[in-house]
Amino acid sequence: MTPHKTTDADTSPNRSVLFWRRTDIPGLERLELKTGPDGVTASSTVICLEQGGFRLEHRWTLTADWCVQSADIERWNDQGHERLRLQRVATGWEVNGLKRPDLDGAEEPDLSVTPFCNSFAIRRVPAAAGQHLTLDTVFIDGVALTVARSRQRYERQGPGRLRYVDLGLFSGFQAALTVDENGLVTRYQGLFERVESATWEESGEE
Repeated sequence: MTPHKTTDADTSPNRSVLFWRRTDIPGLERLELKTGPDGVTASSTVICLEQGGFRLEHRWTLTADWCVQSADIERWNDQGHERLRLQRVATGWEVNGLKRPDLDGAEEPDLSVTPFCNSFAIRRVPAAAGQHLTLDTVFIDGVALTVARSRQRYERQGPGRLRYVDLGLFSGFQAALTVDENGLVTRYQGLFERVESATWEESGEE
């Protein structure tokens, strides 16, 4: 038998471009996602009229099993331009290079202005209906660029359907979610909806 020879096609990341629109206020997001055996990266631009309007760019580095390692966020609004960097360190997190003991044990970040971050938890929820996952999160307010600890639960309702329940900063808030086969949100009740023209592309193809 001839040994298998690894080619660039075997190891190059898959690339996707996704779009979401806000359903509660004018807003649009374009996100480019690359997944491969060495990890996951994402970069995105959000334009929204929330709180007077803003532009926000966020970039993520994750392991191959979708554990966030770092996030870089920049926001422009009528107050100016601000940056925030989040970095996983051991069992905790650094924010702008400073250790935040109040975030120790928080499992994943959640950036308020995008449904992308919900996928970090959704991909860990057991597949059977009735199963759920509860986790502590690093909540990032995308408009204010503030960081705080929060708590969330995701309940599996059926194939491609979950319920999000906030148990922390916005306790009592709930929303129905629908997701695709990759665990990426297609509809977030009252907030976000995937624009269906988004397409998955093989690595290197524009």
